[in-house]
Amino acid sequence: MAAQTPISNKQIAAIFYEIADILEIKSIKFKPVAYRRAAHVIETLEEDINTINERGDLEEIPGVGSNLAEKIREILKTGTLAYLERLKQETPEGILKLAEIGGIGPKKALVLSRELGITDTDKLEEAAKAGKIRSLPGFGEKSEKNILQGIHAMKSTGKRFLLGDILPVAESIKRRLAALPATQQISLAGSIRRRKETIGDVDILASSAEPEKIMTGFCQLPDIDRILGRGQTKSSIVLTSGVQVDLRVVDNDQYWTALQYFTGSKAHNIAMRRRALDRNWKLNEYGVTSLSDGKILPGKTEQDLYRMLDLPYIEPELREDRGEIEAASTGKLPVIVPYGAVKGDLHVHSSWSDGKHTIREMAEAAKASGYEYIAICDHAWNPLVARGIDETAVAQQHKEIEQVNRDLDGFEVLAGIEFSVNDRGNLDIGNKILGDLDVVVASIHAGLDMPRVDMTNRMLAALNNDQVDILGHPTGRILQKREPAQFDLPAVFDAAAERGVALEINAFPSRLDLSDINCRMAREHRARFSIGSDAHSGEDLAFMELGVATARRGWLEEKDIINTLHLRDLLKVLES
Repeated sequence: MAAQTPISNKQIAAIFYEIADILEIKSIKFKPVAYRRAAHVIETLEEDINTINERGDLEEIPGVGSNLAEKIREILKTGTLAYLERLKQETPEGILKLAEIGGIGPKKALVLSRELGITDTDKLEEAAKAGKIRSLPGFGEKSEKNILQGIHAMKSTGKRFLLGDILPVAESIKRRLAALPATQQISLAGSIRRRKETIGDVDILASSAEPEKIMTGFCQLPDIDRILGRGQTKSSIVLTSGVQVDLRVVDNDQYWTALQYFTGSKAHNIAMRRRALDRNWKLNEYGVTSLSDGKILPGKTEQDLYRMLDLPYIEPELREDRGEIEAASTGKLPVIVPYGAVKGDLHVHSSWSDGKHTIREMAEAAKASGYEYIAICDHAWNPLVARGIDETAVAQQHKEIEQVNRDLDGFEVLAGIEFSVNDRGNLDIGNKILGDLDVVVASIHAGLDMPRVDMTNRMLAALNNDQVDILGHPTGRILQKREPAQFDLPAVFDAAAERGVALEINAFPSRLDLSDINCRMAREHRARFSIGSDAHSGEDLAFMELGVATARRGWLEEKDIINTLHLRDLLKVLES
C-alpha cells in the first residue's frame, strides 16, 4: 500500500463545490457563487496548492480571500474541514447524492426530501415512475422524464472517468515506461487511444525482449493504491484516483497487430477479422497467418496491416464500426483534422468575468502555444452568470485588447463576448454593441429542460440574429451530470449552415459538446464548426486537444473548422 499522498488541488476544489451545493440547499445567497468560483480556479491551477501554501500565497489566488485561505490551510493540515462536516450534519441525509443526479440540483433535492421523504436513488426512481413528482412545486412531467434520464445516465456510466482528467495521467505513465531501457515500442491503447469522451480504464501496450523489467517499473509507479495482478506479460494496478491501468507487453514482431487489436473497438476488430478471412487469413493480436499454409505474413506497422487488407490507414478515433471500413474501401474516408491544425482559440475567458488570468496573460499563453490569435469571450452580464460584463465594461475591455495587440507582435487578440440566450432566443446584451465585436458566441446556460419544440424555436431565434458567429456548447450537456437539451437537431444544423453560424465543439473536459456523433450529423447538414477550449486560465488552453479529438471522432476535416484558418481568412468568414 502506497503512503498517503498530499491533498491535491482537485480535492480542495471538490470540497468547495460540495460546500456550494449545501449552501444552495440552505438558500444562502452569494456564498455558493464565491465557493464555486474559488473551486474552479483551484482545480485549474498549474501550481500545486501545497507549494502555494508553503510560500504563504494562498490569498493571492483569485477568489480566495483570508476566510477561504484559512479553510484551505485546515484541509491541507487535517485532510478534512470542520465547516463542511457541520454543514453536512445540518443537511438531511441523502440530499447531496440526489443533487448530483441530472435534472435535479440542490434545491429540487431538498423539495424531494421534504415533500416525499426521498433520500436515495431507488426511492427517487420509484416515485418518478409512479408519477408522484410532477405535482411538486417547481416540477412537472418534463421534470420526471429528466430525472429518469439522469438516473439512467448515472447508472450507465458506472466507474468511468472523463477523458480530460485521465489522458494526462495516462500520458505521464507512458512517458515513464518509454524511458526504461527495456522498452522498445509503447502506446496507449483501448478507448483512451480512440479518445472516447469517458474512459473505464487505461490500456497500455509495449514491446520488449525483457518484459519483466517493464513490469517492475510499472508496479513501482507513484500514486498506486493497489496492485491487482502482476505477471510476465500483463499487470494491472489501481491508482489512488481509482482508475485502473492495464499493461501488456508483447514481442516486438507482434506489436503491429497487437496494437491494432488492443486499440479496438471490438466491433471494428470483428470487421477487420472478417476482411482477413475473405483473403483466407487469420488475424489476431499475434499476427496475420495464412490459413492455406500456416505461414505468418510479414509486417511492422498498423499501416502495413490496413494496406494488406486493401484499406488506407484508419485513424484510431474512427475505429468504432460506424461505416469507416466501408468508407475506406470505397475511397470516401475523410482526411480528419490533424491535431496541430487549429490556428487559434475562439472561446476564451479572462479575469474581466470569471477567468483567472488577464487578457495579456491569456494572450501570452496562447502565443506560447503556437496560436496566431484568440478571442476573448467573457460572459455578458446576466443574473445567472457570475461576474459578467456590461456594455460599459465591454468598451473598457476593448481598450485593453488594443493595447495588448500593440505590444504582441505577430499575434492578435479578437474582441468577443459570450452571451446567454433567454427563453425566447433573445440576447442578454444590446445588439448595438455586438456590431463592434469580432466574435459573438451565443450560449444557452439555463432552462435546458424546455419542451423540445420550445427549445428548437429558442435556438432558431438565436441563430436568426445577424450578429451571432458561433453557437456555444449547443446541447448544454455536462458529462455524467446533465443530459443534453432536447431539440430538433437537423433543423438547428440546417439553420446554422444557412445563416453561416459555426457550431461550437466546446473542448472543456466535462462538456465536449457537440458530441462526436452530433458533429458527424451536423457535417452531413453542411454546417461549419469552431473548436473552443472555454479556457478560464492559461492552462485550460490545453483542452483544445480534447476538442480536436472529438472533431476527429466526428469525421470532421480541416476545411470544416473555421479556426483552422489563418487570421486573415478567418476574419473574412466572421464578417460574411
